[in-house]
Amino acid sequence: MVLRGFCATCVCVAVTHGNAYAGDSSQAAAGAAQMVTPGVEMYGLIGQYIDSTKLSSTAKSTVQQGGGGMTTSFWGIRGREDLGGGYAAIFSVESFFRPNTGQLGRNTTDGLFSRNAYAGLTGPYGTVKLGEQTNPTYLNQQFVNPFGSSVVFSPLIVQSYTAAFSNTEIGDTVWRNALEYVSPNFSGLTAAVIYGVSDTTGHQGHDNLGVHLTYIHGPMTAVFSAQRVRSSVLAPVVAPQNLYLLGGAYDFRVIKLYAAAQMTSNNNAETGSHTYEAGFTLPINAVNDIRAEWARTNHTAPRDTGNVRNTGTVAYDYILSKRTYVYALYMYDKQSAKPSGSTFGVGIQHTF
Repeated sequence: MVLRGFCATCVCVAVTHGNAYAGDSSQAAAGAAQMVTPGVEMYGLIGQYIDSTKLSSTAKSTVQQGGGGMTTSFWGIRGREDLGGGYAAIFSVESFFRPNTGQLGRNTTDGLFSRNAYAGLTGPYGTVKLGEQTNPTYLNQQFVNPFGSSVVFSPLIVQSYTAAFSNTEIGDTVWRNALEYVSPNFSGLTAAVIYGVSDTTGHQGHDNLGVHLTYIHGPMTAVFSAQRVRSSVLAPVVAPQNLYLLGGAYDFRVIKLYAAAQMTSNNNAETGSHTYEAGFTLPINAVNDIRAEWARTNHTAPRDTGNVRNTGTVAYDYILSKRTYVYALYMYDKQSAKPSGSTFGVGIQHTF
């Protein structure tokens, strides 16, 4: 097998009306199965941003430099070995890192390969992967919002996963001890089933299950996810939570529109949430565009004592090359019975 190192074939480029973004090459549903030739590839993404941030739930603004921004910084190695008859063995190991401090992981609890660490087989009848893997719900959420995987600036993503925004979704963006099957592509439609085994002492059998559909054909994208979470890295013992996501996007070339609806229900706790999201990407020319997104979450609780959170982001992007772009943005945040908050930021992202 040949080590290609920092090769151009490792980079997935998403194009909208001629605008090229340095994309996240691991976010396709079958990951390393997307490699078309045998070999080993090294790839990654590095981002930095500076912002002044104040949320509706915080007393005052803070200025910070962060590593990531539009996408959490990571590096990875993936490989493929042809076995004959259209079958291949695949693997991928990926590590988060914080370029602003040079430290490993998103935080001090992340392991070396906390983004993906799996091996599997792929062939005419689909792909099977075993190990730690990106949650397909998180992948589908990225397809239906203009800020993709951003756990800092995407309203849909921060309201789903980030504690500071009263996250609705139990668990992490990755599932460990997971077995996943991804179907072949049928005219743009793929299906995935993932099963995550609990390794919490005394809670074996409290496993996670997800079923997902993704349709991408021409200008149209549509997604559906349903998952049951009973254990996670962040919350090893939890009351079962059911989550359902339905969303879509359509690229009219002069503008791309996004929309999604998401519901969570926390069994045995009588709590849950309803989230509605909409957004757009507006190309100005080959190297400039504007992105905007709004998400509204209604947190339900016993005796209707819930609350509502509205978060919106608008960003201007300047594309320097197919691998690198810079951006400036504004984020608005408002929670029931609390003052609004505003965030201003600038950043850069580069894919290698």
